[in-house]
Parts: sequence; structure tokens; C-alpha cells
Amino acid sequence: MGAIEYLPFDKRKPDAQYRELLLRILDDGINTMPQQEEQSKMVMGHQMRFELKNGFPMITERNLLDENRNKKIFHMALGELFAFLNGARTQKELESFGCRWWKPWITKEKCEKRGLKEGDLGPGSYGPAWRNFPTSEGAGFDQISHIIQQINELPRLRTHFVSPWIPQYTIRGKEKQQKVVVAPCHGWLHWFIFPETNQISLHHFQRSADVPVGLVCNLIQYGALLLMVAQVTGYKADALVYTISDAHFYNSQLNDVQTILEKTTAQCLPTVKIDPNVTDLFSFRQEHFTVSDYFPQLPFKRIPTPV
Repeated sequence: MGAIEYLPFDKRKPDAQYRELLLRILDDGINTMPQQEEQSKMVMGHQMRFELKNGFPMITERNLLDENRNKKIFHMALGELFAFLNGARTQKELESFGCRWWKPWITKEKCEKRGLKEGDLGPGSYGPAWRNFPTSEGAGFDQISHIIQQINELPRLRTHFVSPWIPQYTIRGKEKQQKVVVAPCHGWLHWFIFPETNQISLHHFQRSADVPVGLVCNLIQYGALLLMVAQVTGYKADALVYTISDAHFYNSQLNDVQTILEKTTAQCLPTVKIDPNVTDLFSFRQEHFTVSDYFPQLPFKRIPTPV
């Protein structure tokens, strides 16, 4: 069975990649005015590489195991991942997996603009794209199930790729109707299998990252997904390579960014393990994950993000 072999905690190197990204945006970022109509700073093209043996990609700058409205951020991030892996597209479905933060984006007003019912993320959202991608044959295509099958049958291929982007549902313009409340920001997955060493790595691409808020959850999600796929396919999780096209923060987040940079330092990343008895990718839940060696420096704080 696949697994992750972590270095002993005292042998790990402190990881400064999250801080370096915040600093890069602060020092070199371009001032922009996105559609949210709040000034932001962004850098185009940024890549991080996490060797999982050196720790799980969960930031230590803030405590992601703090309670937020009776839910831990770590567990809500996992809940969103599990929901999308199981094809969820509504707020009700997301909440059944323990994720509650989509409410500001699926109001009646916002959904009606897309021709959707209140609470519906739309057929162009992550769950439908991953599990029910539209085809000319009429039946939806299950990208996740088929990629697991392909990895098992033909591991040496370099086409183990999954996309959350359904172009006809995300394009905008005159006489066009977008069919998703938020065009997918993350979830482009390119898997690499190395049979000689029995290892699996994931290159994840993200088109847009709110670095103080969304990114900290996305890192958890795709680190967890690498562990999960490694386990169900029988490989050892090796590296998560994380590419961001548009990495940004908003002016309203500047004070929080400065606080993080002034009051924290690079620390060793924690240990995250999963229940070795789970063999079905779609059956993972929050209780199958344990966190140890985690020493966050600041308490969790709800950082504003434009809707």
C-alpha cells in the first residue's frame, strides 16, 4: 500500500515558501483593479515545490486547527475537496461534507445572473467538471475515476491530466451566459508516476490565488489529494509542485500580510497522515486525517476577501 515516509521532525528544514510569496507580491507586485473592484497587488507566474518527506504543505504562520464558527479551517478545506471529488455542485451538498464558506458566492442574486437557482454553483464548477464533464455523446465523463484507472493500467504515460475548466460554461461576453458562479481557480492536475522508485508526484496548476486566504486551504487540499491518490494506487507520495498563474492579495488584506511577515518566521512543516485502511478515493473523510508536529505561530484570524 502506498504511503508517505516523513523525515523525523528534527531533521526537517524550515519552509519559507509561503512567506517568500507574500514578500514577492509586497515588493514586486503589480497594482491591479480586478473585477471585484478592490485594488490588489499581484505577481504573474510563481512556483513552489514541496517534498512531502520534509513535511505536509500546511502553513504555520496561522493556526489552521483553530475553531472558526465551530469548524477547523483544515477540516473545512478537506470537506470542500471531498465534496468536489464526489461531484458536488450545490451549497447543500458542500455542507454535507463539512464545507460552509461558499454562501457569499451562491446568493439568489448572484445565481440568477448565471441562470441558476439559489445555492447552485453551476454545471461549470469543480464537482461537475471532475466527475461529469460534458461530451458530444451526451453522457458526462468521469475524469477522476478514469485517471485513477489509467494510472493503475498505464503508469508510464505522461498524460495523467485532469482539468476543472469547461470553456463553454466559463466564457463571458456579449450574448454569452456563464454557467458557473465562480470560474474554477484551481484544480488542474498533472500526475507523474515513477515505477522504478514506486513514487507518485503531482504538479498542480492554479489560475488565481488569494494568497492570504484561499491559497492556505488549497495547499492543504492538493497535499491531501496527493496522499490519497498515492494510497489508493499503491505508490509513495513524493512531491507537490504548485504553480500559480495570478498570485495576489487585496489592499484590505495588507495589514494582515504585514503582521504575518513581521511576527512569524520560517518553521518546519507538520506531519499529516491518513487512515491506511481507506482504499476508495471517494470514501475519504476528515476523520481519516491526523495532524501532528504542528506548531503554528499566530492564532487564526478571519482575513477579508472580496466577493
